[in-house]
Amino acid sequence: MGKSSGQPVRLYVNGAILGYKRGLRNQYNHTSLIKIKGVDSKEDTSFYLGKRIAYVTKASTAGKNGSKFRVNWGRVCRAHGSNGVVRCKFARDLPPQSIGGRVRVMLYPSSV
Repeated sequence: MGKSSGQPVRLYVNGAILGYKRGLRNQYNHTSLIKIKGVDSKEDTSFYLGKRIAYVTKASTAGKNGSKFRVNWGRVCRAHGSNGVVRCKFARDLPPQSIGGRVRVMLYPSSV
């Protein structure tokens, strides 16, 4: 298939949660703004459209699968502005304490 090196392959890029989509007076919690590392223009965001996003948290008790990690999955919808910020929708709206936190922007599904 492919060469097998000793190092595992990282299938994601880090991103930061900036907040929710909002206007001057209204805030729309169903859409989150994410700044993707290394993306600094609107043209660069086109590669990430449709990619999946994982917001990973750690809980005090193990879930059904025995893991203490919980994942909220989302998807990149479109660009936001001209500086490489994207709008994302998650299966469950991100909690307010997640603002300033980290997400993983997966490099799949591939559109190349």
